[in-house]
Amino acid sequence: MALFGALFLALLAGAHAEFPGCKIRVTSKALELVKQEGLRFLEQELETITIPDLRGKEGHFYYNISEVKVTELQLTSSELDFQPQQELMLQITNASLGLRFRRQLLYWFFYDGGYINASAEGVSIRTGLELSRDPAGRMKVSNVSCQASVSRMHAAFGGTFKKVYDFLSTFITSGMRFLLNQQICPVLYHAGTVLLNSLLDTVPVRSSVDELVGIDYSLMKDPVASTSNLDMDFRGAFFPLTERNWSLPNRAVEPQLQEEERMVYVAFSEFFFDSAMESYFRAGALQLLLVGDKVPHDLDMLLRATYFGSIVLLRSAPSCSFLPHLLRRAAVRISENPSFASSPAVIDSPLKLELRVLAPPRCTIKPSGTTISVTASVTIALVPPDQPEVQLSSMTMDARLSAKMALRGKALRTQLDLRRFRIYSNHSALESLALIPLQAPLKTMLQIGVMPMLNERTWRGVQIPLPEGINFVHEVVTNHAGFLTIGADLHFAKGLREVIEKNRPADVRASTAPTPSTAAV
Repeated sequence: MALFGALFLALLAGAHAEFPGCKIRVTSKALELVKQEGLRFLEQELETITIPDLRGKEGHFYYNISEVKVTELQLTSSELDFQPQQELMLQITNASLGLRFRRQLLYWFFYDGGYINASAEGVSIRTGLELSRDPAGRMKVSNVSCQASVSRMHAAFGGTFKKVYDFLSTFITSGMRFLLNQQICPVLYHAGTVLLNSLLDTVPVRSSVDELVGIDYSLMKDPVASTSNLDMDFRGAFFPLTERNWSLPNRAVEPQLQEEERMVYVAFSEFFFDSAMESYFRAGALQLLLVGDKVPHDLDMLLRATYFGSIVLLRSAPSCSFLPHLLRRAAVRISENPSFASSPAVIDSPLKLELRVLAPPRCTIKPSGTTISVTASVTIALVPPDQPEVQLSSMTMDARLSAKMALRGKALRTQLDLRRFRIYSNHSALESLALIPLQAPLKTMLQIGVMPMLNERTWRGVQIPLPEGINFVHEVVTNHAGFLTIGADLHFAKGLREVIEKNRPADVRASTAPTPSTAAV
């Protein structure tokens, strides 16, 4: 009985679990590129190491080693790997550091000073980045583990007291090696928890797409690492800016990522696109009004010939049986209108064509392609100046659009094409038959007048949750049942240093990094 109850609770919890609308997988194929860029950044950070002055006394000799600076870093061997517990692990072995410092030596009344070059060899660094989700849903470097060691140091002393320096060199270099060991990990800790987090802050979480809608890219859980990839689940939901707390229930299938051949894979479920279309619908954007000169000329002529020609037939043969019921009703409405009775020239009034989407469009993704289904009302009317408008007809339109997705830079773009189009009357089948002559010109009007406006907006695209300076290249789109995946490679359009310096917060190293020991040796 207890087992049955536990099973029921598990099923109940699964029924209420929300699936991600967007998933991103970074594979081990990307690690070499990330490592190259990361090592350049790491070299620049390690060159900022500041080593405390080393001063002391040995017999009658007083010495002071100061102004120690790292001049170069040579990384001969390094590896960057995914690890299930640590997420990212960087291991550097047999590296070397070039140093330059100022020496000062006092023996009785004799003084010697100057600058000298030194090298730290056999430098080993092992550091891990732990990634997690913060309360706002943003990915953060939550912890940095570090082990660093310098196996040996060499300094080429010279000058008046060269023999004295040779006597003290082991003592001095041992002290410098100890201080250098103490400084490497704090620099890496600061680079991970402060500087890399400033880079991750450039990833959009809840941001505006345009003046009408926004998008929620908050992480739904901590990133999950395996030995070959890093997976991230994003909510991937649009919302109207006037209803920021509104949320569309996600009933779509969960997107799956199985491939590992490219550097990165992004998956979008039908929910991602449905939430976008419903958000625009709720924002009142899915409607179109054409009046007067805005109505295409050929369509204007056809509509006038269709509706106003029926007035002539109705007046010459009031009992004409072959006049379709829709046109008969429109002709009667026009001829009995007070405006027409007082001024028959009302026929020359501007036409109004209004399209209004009746329900949120829906997206269907199949291996054969992606389609969007739309149902809208079409209203045709006359708009006499300073007089009430005269409605000629109202009909319903069903349209099916094909959608092709593409990634450009870091923007997901969509190209729409009108595939199927049908208009019909809600009143009777006879009226639907009467609308057949209007179907072709209305479809042409949509293709020429409406689709370019839609594509101008959809081709602007929506940003994918990537840090600033990183773009997608060589993308390949694959459709599945209920979701699509895009495989691509990564390209650093900007260096990490450039992006971090642009977004660098105030230096808080003293408050974020463990304080190293600065006691003189």
